[in-house]
Amino acid sequence: MFIEAFVTYLRVERGCSPHTLKAYETDLRLYAEYLAGVDETLSLPDSDADLVRCWVSELMDKGCAVSSVCRRLSSLRTFFAYMKASGRMASNPVDGVRAPKKRKTLPSFIKEEEVEELCDAAFAADDFLSVRNRMIISTFYELGLRLSELCGLDVADVDFVENQVKVCGKRNKQRIVPFGSGLKNAFCEYLKMRSEVALDGETAFFVSSRGCRISSSQVYNMVRGQLARVTSIKRKSPHTLRHTFATVMLNNDAELGVVKELLGHEKLATTEVYTHVTFEELKRVYKKAHPRA
Repeated sequence: MFIEAFVTYLRVERGCSPHTLKAYETDLRLYAEYLAGVDETLSLPDSDADLVRCWVSELMDKGCAVSSVCRRLSSLRTFFAYMKASGRMASNPVDGVRAPKKRKTLPSFIKEEEVEELCDAAFAADDFLSVRNRMIISTFYELGLRLSELCGLDVADVDFVENQVKVCGKRNKQRIVPFGSGLKNAFCEYLKMRSEVALDGETAFFVSSRGCRISSSQVYNMVRGQLARVTSIKRKSPHTLRHTFATVMLNNDAELGVVKELLGHEKLATTEVYTHVTFEELKRVYKKAHPRA
């Protein structure tokens, strides 16, 4: 009951995306299961700081990643803040719980020549799936979209007159991202082939071989497999191409504020991490090139 009411609040009052709603609900149900395991009479409003700490410790003992633990703790904090504000609880038990420290890591990205190799060699065939997959790789790289944003694109979101795409980001916030003539021509080529595959009435820009909207898992697995062909970096995902987009923009003198808007970040600090990435690349080149580095 409490979880359903909270999810409704997030959807109606805060305009959270379906992906975000699912993450919150999953985290809260995991915590509710933990409480039932401790004592079947316990419910969410019975929580205190000690119970939350024990749950965090159990997650860490099971080998859960620090980032995942922090996200789940953040879900609890938001939920209990809602419970307190609505008068269902007197205090927020998570306020007294310290999150485990995250290890700071720089975003993974691939080199420009690796992207070119990926697009030119990996999808040399001209069948529908090859053209679509090449189009997906290019869209991630040239527009810096998130996985959910790309999968959610509709044909109507692409404006071929103004050469721009309307993107629905986190919490359903919309932004406009421009694209160049090269991508425009590729879009047009892809849409001709899409029209022969897509089901009647299907609005999705990217469709599967069955003609319906492509799923995030299909895109993730395809991108991961193709990146493995050109790079040995540990993290291979659509987000790697988003990181690459941001890094390339900053390496070519784009202003930080502009990159922030293109990526759809709420805070400039989120975008600033890419300045560290570009500096690390400068250090790498310096050490390789200078005889006394």
